[in-house]
Amino acid sequence: MHRKLYRILVAAVAAAMSLTALAEIPTGYYNSLIGKKDAELKLAMHNMLRNFTHVSSYGALPSYFQRTDVYPNSNRWWDMYSDIPLYAPLFTGLNREHSFPKSWWGGSTSVEAYIDLNHLYPSERAANTAKSNFPLGMVDMNQPVRFNNGICKVGYPVNGQGGGATSVFEPDDEYKGDFARTYFYMATTYQNLTWKYTYMVSQNAYPTLNAWSISLLMAWHRADPVSQKEIDRNEAVYAIQNNRNPFIDMPELAEYLWGEKVGEAFTPGSIVIPPVGDPQLIAPSIGMELDFGKVALGRSVTRRLFVHGADLTNAIEVQLYSGSSASFRLATESIPANLACSDNGYWLNITYTPTSVGMHGSRLLLSGDFEGSRGVGLRGQCEPVPVLTACTATEATDITPSSYTANWTSPGNETIDYYVVTRTRYVGAEAFTEELVAEQNWLEITDFDTSDSESYSVQSVYLEERSPMSNVIFVSHSGVTGLEEQQPLVVQSFAGFIRFICSSPQTACRVFDISGRTIATLDVIEQNTDLELTPGTYLIVTAEHPSPIKVLVY
Repeated sequence: MHRKLYRILVAAVAAAMSLTALAEIPTGYYNSLIGKKDAELKLAMHNMLRNFTHVSSYGALPSYFQRTDVYPNSNRWWDMYSDIPLYAPLFTGLNREHSFPKSWWGGSTSVEAYIDLNHLYPSERAANTAKSNFPLGMVDMNQPVRFNNGICKVGYPVNGQGGGATSVFEPDDEYKGDFARTYFYMATTYQNLTWKYTYMVSQNAYPTLNAWSISLLMAWHRADPVSQKEIDRNEAVYAIQNNRNPFIDMPELAEYLWGEKVGEAFTPGSIVIPPVGDPQLIAPSIGMELDFGKVALGRSVTRRLFVHGADLTNAIEVQLYSGSSASFRLATESIPANLACSDNGYWLNITYTPTSVGMHGSRLLLSGDFEGSRGVGLRGQCEPVPVLTACTATEATDITPSSYTANWTSPGNETIDYYVVTRTRYVGAEAFTEELVAEQNWLEITDFDTSDSESYSVQSVYLEERSPMSNVIFVSHSGVTGLEEQQPLVVQSFAGFIRFICSSPQTACRVFDISGRTIATLDVIEQNTDLELTPGTYLIVTAEHPSPIKVLVY
């Protein structure tokens, strides 16, 4: 079915539902914002929004998208980047798209933004690749356009836009407001991050967005009001991760931070303010379900549930009941009222440890002196431990002074969620290692000019289990070189250990901590020798490689 027809159907459904379809904002959820303005208002929003329950894993995102990003009464993916009909549950042809580019904060997978559903959307692969990490903006149609699939465009920015980027990404008019409100959320929730790219943001807590991006996003926000799609998605995300996009609930908030009401104290016109002193359970939300995703047999996964109240006097009692309750374990069964009512709320750890393959579910009941009780669904799926084969890293391609494409192959008969690329940058005598995530069997490196040379290796991931490490490929600014020519010794860093990569045995290896104290000595090291180390920074030398190599063990 064509996208335009879907739009008509969605509009008809929304009209039939009338005002009853509007979001029912939880009572008391936005109380902390009342009376605040400008930087103080944004900080209050930041403190409120950053407390959310993360999704179970990056690999599980397609299962969450089935609840947040399919058309009503259909299994067609709702892709804001293309018009290609793709259908759930198959995710073939799609990527997990960080609409607010992950490279802007450095791409670290440990940053909460990496798996924050409020800015993650399914995207057709070609559109996602073309979008790259370019900022939002209006494409200059008088210049050559790099990509145009009829829904989104990538090309030269119109004058005054782009923040110095060579290209901008322009979504369809139907979704410009969606992306603007997503960026408002990100600039507020993650105002504390240090930005690696500042196309649209600045290094400050307020206003965070820079001048040209405020002008663009506010124009899109006003021209494309909140849609029923956004309302429905906001509710679905809230039920999963327990926080909301306030710019969907109350679009006028953007005016208080970046628009016509800057300098005015926020006065809500669309939220319910509970009577002072009435005990309230603000989080978790009604109807929330905590999804532990897929877990390998014999493994455990712990999820955090955010619990937040107001004016409580009694402890919140927590208990498991019904279903496979034996598969789940609570860190505590009683949450003190003062902790639940604190500004930071209380994080309840729940562990899923399945002992059999299959689906497991239970219910969590919270009760106290607030009205009624609150139930939270728990579910997880256990699968056999996967056996993954090592990938084969292949030569880098498209090498320029500032970029290259890392490539690899993997067995075609294995289920894979994604790939982890271990990239090592060599700068002088130092080596800097990082892990990057890729969804296809290639990854574009865009900051090659920050190193003298580099290497990469790859692992496939399924159920958070990793394959053995692939071979290592070295890349120099004059092309790909062999290990003997480019780097006689490489030290890769992992959680709790390091691994030596060398073309021939090395002797008289010494490991020092940052103060110069000798931590370990090895007479001989060979290819793929591992050495366990506690977290810290170390310097390594050998007789064949006297220049110190610096590594960070985490």
